[in-house]
Amino acid sequence: MKRILATILLATVLCLNVSAWGRLGHQTVVAIAQRHLTEKTKAGIARYFDYDLKKDAVWMDKHRHDTPIEYTTAWHVYNVNDKHEYDPNPRLKKGDCIFGMYVADYNLRHYQELTDSAVVMNVRMIIHFVGDLHCPVHSYFPGPRNFWPCSLNGEQISTFHSLYDGMPDRLWPELSADELASLLDDCGRCKMRKIAKGSFIDWVKLIADRNAGIYDFNAPLTKELDPDTVEKSREIVALQLRDAGYRLARLLNEYFGK
Repeated sequence: MKRILATILLATVLCLNVSAWGRLGHQTVVAIAQRHLTEKTKAGIARYFDYDLKKDAVWMDKHRHDTPIEYTTAWHVYNVNDKHEYDPNPRLKKGDCIFGMYVADYNLRHYQELTDSAVVMNVRMIIHFVGDLHCPVHSYFPGPRNFWPCSLNGEQISTFHSLYDGMPDRLWPELSADELASLLDDCGRCKMRKIAKGSFIDWVKLIADRNAGIYDFNAPLTKELDPDTVEKSREIVALQLRDAGYRLARLLNEYFGK
């Protein structure tokens, strides 16, 4: 554990201006997870958080440039190859979302050996990075990155990436995170377990296969987007938020529910 903590403290910053899902999306992932936590897990988490965990859903984005945790700046995105398999090599050499998740996962599986503040930090990491993992534009596919400016029905969008970071708010502007979680949480226990099973690397392939769909109706470098981009993205975004919530619930139950 000490070796891993030392490793992350020595990591170098790679500046990336990314913020997946916005507040609504990240809070919805946590809200879905909270609907499936055991009572023991809830009690274990409550020992460290005397407030709703959703309040920390975007903590990592808000504080990513704070000097003590600048080493996490690159840990919000990840690469996949042309087969949609995890590929840590081509672009991100300072750690990525998968690395950050494995760090938090290791530490939380030994959370009783950590200080209270370290537990809080690692929970903030896992709840956020699980959300980032599922964001369509945080899977970096081979080819140009998704930071080109574009327009949608006359609206100028700073980057294609930023459009999808804010897509939950465009799709469900009137809903709270808890309301959206109730809407999206539509699986029975058996299907939910099937979605949540596997390793982080297993999840990447499933996630990237789905994320690639946003380019089917908006080819890379397209500046004038399909007028129906938002509505065509609804199913992909809804499924990714739902599955992120189920996978996060599994992890939190494993950490705190034993």
